[in-house]
Amino acid sequence: MSKSIISVPNAPKLPFSPGVKAGDYIFISGQVGHQDPKTGDEIKGIEAQTTQCIENMREILSSAGSDLGDVVKVTVFLTAADDFRKMNEVYRSYFTGDLPARSTVVTGLVIPGMLIEMECVAYCP
Repeated sequence: MSKSIISVPNAPKLPFSPGVKAGDYIFISGQVGHQDPKTGDEIKGIEAQTTQCIENMREILSSAGSDLGDVVKVTVFLTAADDFRKMNEVYRSYFTGDLPARSTVVTGLVIPGMLIEMECVAYCP
């Protein structure tokens, strides 16, 4: 099985890879939505942060020759259970048709202002 690191142009330097392609699978690291990656501006509100998380995942998948339609599993981490409904509305605007498997966990996140983090696995033979 081959393994390759997925890189994204102009991505910040982090102590982990944005994604890894291993065989026919793509593993995307947790993506956050509290900051605009182009401007560095703070993003507020669960809808806007959910959108940014999914756009980040889409960009990484695209760099690997894949897209959101190839996603088979998503894990969502929320800081507040009350944000579930609004997050789910944004999520459903991106994932339609055959939906990926998903887990949603309510937990603390490591950066102040961060309301959500999302990671995914895609199948791309």
